[in-house]
Amino acid sequence: MRSLPKLSLLALLTTYLVWGSTYLGIRIALESFPPFLLMGTRFCAAGSILYIWLKLRGAPNPNWREWRDAAIVGALLLGSGMGLTAVGEQTVSSGLTSVFIASAPLSMALFAGMFGEWPSAREWMGILVGFGGVALLAGGNDFSAHAGGVLAVMGAVASWTFGSVLAKKKLALAPGAMGFASEMLMGGIVLMGVAWLRGETLITPVTLPAFSAWAYLVVAGSLAAFSAYMYLLSNVSNALASSYAYVNPVIAVALGAAFAGEAIGLRELLAMVIILGSVIMITTTKKPAAAGTEPMAEVS
Repeated sequence: MRSLPKLSLLALLTTYLVWGSTYLGIRIALESFPPFLLMGTRFCAAGSILYIWLKLRGAPNPNWREWRDAAIVGALLLGSGMGLTAVGEQTVSSGLTSVFIASAPLSMALFAGMFGEWPSAREWMGILVGFGGVALLAGGNDFSAHAGGVLAVMGAVASWTFGSVLAKKKLALAPGAMGFASEMLMGGIVLMGVAWLRGETLITPVTLPAFSAWAYLVVAGSLAAFSAYMYLLSNVSNALASSYAYVNPVIAVALGAAFAGEAIGLRELLAMVIILGSVIMITTTKKPAAAGTEPMAEVS
């Protein structure tokens, strides 16, 4: 990882550490927020904050094509990806959810292959080893789930990874942070529309833990981690950008041990070693940038 540029390394660590804690945040926030309303208000708030901050600094507005592409990517990543994740977490256990989320690098590799960008043999090995490590890590947990929840999580993974590949290969967002802001705004609007069609309303009274979790999702999960992920899509390989899916369950287990008194046994330790090995395989793979791919401007 020392060969990575500092900004890419910072973005990678942000997705590892922050997104590892957001699954717990989503569960807590669902006490007062229905799923699509939770995600819609989260991304509308985060996108508005970032957009206003950029405009105060003199950043230009996206053109009509960049708004259109932001709407497409936002609908796939946020509207369907994050919305269906929240729906699934209502009935799917955390162990099973982590296994499905861990299939994201494999799904992204297949979608990227449709556009002619297949992982190297070393990256394939890292993807498969990482998936096995997460399955082992989750194997000691309760795999309770409802069929509808399972389908929601599967749909979320497919939509998220397909949108990620489109954002990298075919669609042009506004440069730098304005691209992140426009995408969160458009995705948030899609989510709010779905919430309205479903007739979702706040589960009152809104509890302090639920509101605190919502605020954490806005600031850390969206403004920081989601922006970091979008930066990674334009600057590193698909396998490396999606490697968060292996690390996040490890972070979640560590947080559970630190703050919830959950025990870490031999199974968990072995799984963490396997996952670490897979991440090492992926991060030490040297791969030339695809022709015609221009990196996003750095966020100042």
